[in-house]
Amino acid sequence: MRTTAAKKRSKRVKSGTVVVPPTINRRREWRFDLPLTAFVEGKLPQGKKFREAAMLENISSGGAYFCLDSGVVVGSRLSLVIDLPKELTEGKKVRLQIGGKAVRLEKADQKGKKQGVAVRFGKDFNFVPGHSKK
Repeated sequence: MRTTAAKKRSKRVKSGTVVVPPTINRRREWRFDLPLTAFVEGKLPQGKKFREAAMLENISSGGAYFCLDSGVVVGSRLSLVIDLPKELTEGKKVRLQIGGKAVRLEKADQKGKKQGVAVRFGKDFNFVPGHSKK
């Protein structure tokens, strides 16, 4: 017996009915499609350090997704410095420093040559007032 939701999502094909199961969100936290500027630092597999500007595509309390030119690998330890919107900081310039580990990668696209990186945040973070130029 199919549920009402399953009946609504069923697709009719010549040989019978195909039931499409409902999409399940396995994420533990809400994810926000919030473009935030950030700097990402880490080490490449060869041991060379890198620092690269990035634009976060989305962020949650547990992690973020962004694209890099650098060739990180799953398991890479990364440090992010994220510019927080003034709307969230009472008009003040504040940066969030947080570390994490690359948990998923997407192949670089042909045009932009950027690799998609999903990072899971660690527990330690700092809020840094003002914007210091490095």
